[in-house]
Amino acid sequence: MEKLLDRFLRYVAVDTQSDENSESQPSTAKQLDLLRLLRDELVAMGVDATLDEFGYVMAVLPSNLAEKVPAVGFIAHVDTSPDASGKGVKPQIVPNYDGGPIALKGVEGLFLSPSDFPELLAHKGETLITTDGTTLLGADDKAGVAEIMDAVQYLVAHPEVKHGKICIGFTPDEEIGRGVVKFDVKRFGADYAYTMDGGEVGELEFENFNAAAATLRFNGLNVHPGYAKGKMKNAMRLAMEFNAMLPDAEKPEYTEGYEGFYHLIGMKGTVEEAELTYIIRDHSLARYEERKAFVQRCADFMNAKYGEGTVCAEIKHQYYNMREQVEPHYHIIETAMEAMRLAGVEPRVQPIRGGTDGANLSFKGLPCPNIFAGGLNFHGKMEWVPLESMQKASAVILNIIALFSRKAA
Repeated sequence: MEKLLDRFLRYVAVDTQSDENSESQPSTAKQLDLLRLLRDELVAMGVDATLDEFGYVMAVLPSNLAEKVPAVGFIAHVDTSPDASGKGVKPQIVPNYDGGPIALKGVEGLFLSPSDFPELLAHKGETLITTDGTTLLGADDKAGVAEIMDAVQYLVAHPEVKHGKICIGFTPDEEIGRGVVKFDVKRFGADYAYTMDGGEVGELEFENFNAAAATLRFNGLNVHPGYAKGKMKNAMRLAMEFNAMLPDAEKPEYTEGYEGFYHLIGMKGTVEEAELTYIIRDHSLARYEERKAFVQRCADFMNAKYGEGTVCAEIKHQYYNMREQVEPHYHIIETAMEAMRLAGVEPRVQPIRGGTDGANLSFKGLPCPNIFAGGLNFHGKMEWVPLESMQKASAVILNIIALFSRKAA
């Protein structure tokens, strides 16, 4: 049996960055490299697995019980964030972490330090996997992928373990909000599912942000600067003015818990044309709608000030808060909490300050809360994951399967 660490290191070596500017499904062909690999590994284990035209790997371990047991699914995404490169990932293995700063050796003078990330100290004595400072790591969500595959490997190697129908899913494009747009819930075949896509050990989430993306395009007028008085409209300065209209305290770096935000994620421009891209987030549906309306009002204000057509706002909904879909099936939350305690993990139910494939799947009729995968500092060069947290996540998967079987019996 392959060790969980070795499996994870193999997966992060595959570049699977998604691309929000692509219209294809998956958004990048390179995601298929890992998706094909996963399908082939499942088939080699003797598991019925397929990869469809949209980049979804689906696999089934049939029930070996006489009793009828709800089918339970486990899902993770293979893509990594467009925010940082996922090519040529060079993980660093830090055994028996001593609590001090960790040099990220790919960038001179760069350290992963408890002074900046005090949560490191909760993992003293453990084996940490970090980046070398030049790329992200890919624990979001290849840790989840590896944990699911580790659990599948265990079940295949131990046919004496009794279980109901187990459904496995690997998806592309979660990081750009399109992970399950064409996911066929009926074909997947689960009654309930869990995404293994959370962060720190113990996290259990069934509330997430309502989410939208906003693109603001600014049309300027370029005139020779020596003769520009009263004539020039600098599109980049218009963009700066717009950004200044958004509440300063409602940015990700100043918010927590249930607080929403406006997050500037991209900017480009010349005097003639400029563009800003944002994500808009709030747990409250009413406040979410207010945020979208406020962005539009700011654009309308600038058009009134500088002339119609100066600013064009395009605001697109991405996903809703899954709580209303999951809460009526609260027993799946209770099962996950019990499974964590059996693995020696104290569950921490909290809202996701982000989103998962589970949110959209829940609205497709598949209640799908989110369980920790173990990683921290996702989407950047400071990303890291403790091996022990990944091992516990894999144990939680097996415990959930056992609990579903035991309760049905």
